[in-house]
Amino acid sequence: LGDLEYDTVDFVPNYDNSREEPTVLPGKFPNLLVNGTTGIAVGMATNMPPHNVGEVCDALIAYLDNPGISVRELLQFIPGPDFPTGGQICGRSGIVDAYTTGRGGITLRGRCHAEEGRGGRTTIIITEIPYGVLRSTITEKVAEGVKSGVIRDVAAVNDASDRKHDIRIEIDLKRDANEDVIMNQLFMYTPLQSNYHIMNIALVARQPRTLTLPQILGCYIDHRKEVIRRRTAFLLRRAKQRAHLIEGLLLAVGEIDEVIALIKESPDPAAAKERLIARPFRLAEHATLRRLLPETLIDRAMSADCHLTAVQAGAILAMQLQRLTGLEIEKLAGDYAKLVEEIERHEAILREDRLVLEIIREDLAEMKRKYPGKRRSEIVDAVGEFRMEELIPDEQVVVTLSHEGYIKRTDVDTYRKQGRGGKGVRGGATREGDFLEYLFAVSTHDHLLVFTDRGRIYWLRVYDLPALGRTSRGRSMANILHMQPGESHRAVLAVKEFEEAFVFFATAKGTVKKTPIAAFSRPRANGIIAITLEADDELINVERTSGHNEIMMGTRKGMAVRFQESDVRAMGRGARGVRGMTLSGDDSVVSMVAVDPGCSLLTICENGYGKRTPVDEYRKTRRGGKGVINIRTTERNGDVVATEAVTDDDELMIFTLQGMMLRTDLTAVREIGRATQGVRLIRIVEGDRVVAVAKVAPEDEGTNGATSAVENGAADSEEGADDQAEPPAEPADAPPTPP
Repeated sequence: LGDLEYDTVDFVPNYDNSREEPTVLPGKFPNLLVNGTTGIAVGMATNMPPHNVGEVCDALIAYLDNPGISVRELLQFIPGPDFPTGGQICGRSGIVDAYTTGRGGITLRGRCHAEEGRGGRTTIIITEIPYGVLRSTITEKVAEGVKSGVIRDVAAVNDASDRKHDIRIEIDLKRDANEDVIMNQLFMYTPLQSNYHIMNIALVARQPRTLTLPQILGCYIDHRKEVIRRRTAFLLRRAKQRAHLIEGLLLAVGEIDEVIALIKESPDPAAAKERLIARPFRLAEHATLRRLLPETLIDRAMSADCHLTAVQAGAILAMQLQRLTGLEIEKLAGDYAKLVEEIERHEAILREDRLVLEIIREDLAEMKRKYPGKRRSEIVDAVGEFRMEELIPDEQVVVTLSHEGYIKRTDVDTYRKQGRGGKGVRGGATREGDFLEYLFAVSTHDHLLVFTDRGRIYWLRVYDLPALGRTSRGRSMANILHMQPGESHRAVLAVKEFEEAFVFFATAKGTVKKTPIAAFSRPRANGIIAITLEADDELINVERTSGHNEIMMGTRKGMAVRFQESDVRAMGRGARGVRGMTLSGDDSVVSMVAVDPGCSLLTICENGYGKRTPVDEYRKTRRGGKGVINIRTTERNGDVVATEAVTDDDELMIFTLQGMMLRTDLTAVREIGRATQGVRLIRIVEGDRVVAVAKVAPEDEGTNGATSAVENGAADSEEGADDQAEPPAEPADAPPTPP
């Protein structure tokens, strides 16, 4: 509005002709870019985002220096919009589109972080929100997401914004919640991540146009040029008018006595004015005037007669007597000299476009100094625009997963190297009854494939796992994965490259399937089907194989089959598989293992008896057969609980129904024949039975409440006679079932 009084813009009548209004404001401030605008008209709409004042000024100065500047070059000065609410702008492609074509879209994200609260609970703090989003909307959407179940492990949400904190939304999490997962859920299911569509439509010469960034800058520069020229022309006219009046006063002051006499003798002001116009004047010889006035006026007004104009004569008649003093005469001369300089400057501006651009440049520099605000919105890479692995160092870590599903990753340096016979360090705290089931030495760029009893697979990046200390228990995997209620993991594979390997499945009903591991390289967040199961079937185990391994399957009634993996052709992810073992009656498969030469098969029954038998004692057949007797499931032994491929270096964890737990070194269990009853591995009291068995990583420090098998004499010599029992006749192998 600063230049509005200088005739810089046109005025037109308003809607009812009661007053006039400007067609456009002078606009020294680049308002359209800095503050943005939103408007809807008939058949069109505009939505221009705000920008940083300093960046816009820098870009305009760059445009002045190079009117042909490209969008790519302008991005060095204006990297993108800058919203007053801060937040993050995800991705640059939408910005480039908007600046290049006038239309584009960007993704806005609020800013949040996690803080540790009382009792070890975590609170997510939202400090910045997307432009145009209300705090109340975010809190409402969080509550709706928690109620519908799409946002998990949120205990409470509270808007704690006040005078100290302009924006502070607190989201309290439940224990063992993964804050990274919940933040992603907030971005996905609430306006904490929103899309902003840019449409740079503006009126240019009263016509709507879609503008690129260079065109917007050019329109502003053209507008400022016109405003400055019209302002300069207005000031030039006013300066010339003032100089003209002062010139007449200076002529009259030199002959003031004659002028006063002429006015006194005149009958009225009109006659006095006519006499003044008709009378010739010459500039008086005066040292002050000669010193202050320009030579052009002195030469012209002293050498020839000058006649006053009607405007000058009127000014003389209106002049006060105090203007006749010497100081006032000197002041008139000084004012006239300044006006002459002003006129020359204005004429130069109107004559040279270079000076107009210099004025614009000075105005922009002053504006940048006046508003030195820093950028509030951070521009980051778009989600999915870059692979996260490219931003995370490739480091070796240790991943541990307990039987109850608590998982974590730990820096490998935490496990310090020790000499032989060292005491070791504890690998992690576990609850009573829980134990370490999986331990992987992997890279942060590796992946974990989690297979569940329902035949689904979930995908975990190692770097997404919670990084916790060595003694920490870890986080519940159910809180990290979107597992279905009641679903439990059956196998976990660590994968670096999804090439040249297979995943081998086995179900309780004897079905097997082999699928290239590459088929599981892109599972969804909620998991995908790894194998299609019958309604009454469940997945027992999954092994990573080379395509040439040997497979052994063991049943609840003590049968076992050994066949070549190559007997099973590779199938797609959604296939049901083929028959791997023929079952009799109500028998079911309890275990499937990929065996290596030289290992032995460990079998454990529900009454605490078991045995180790070399794999070579099991005759190799084709898939689909009934197999051979693995162990006699007598009344003493009970049914088979599990079979494992083991070596002397492995350890075994046995759990009973009543909560008893035993950890044993397998060197205490010697190898015996195939169809024997086995030996006692754990003493079972009346009413108790073995319910779970796992081959575990060697314990580092202590046994977490487990009892050593050697200390309890688990391999009782009194059962040695059973080792020599005669094996019964083996049933004939059933013919293989075609796929």
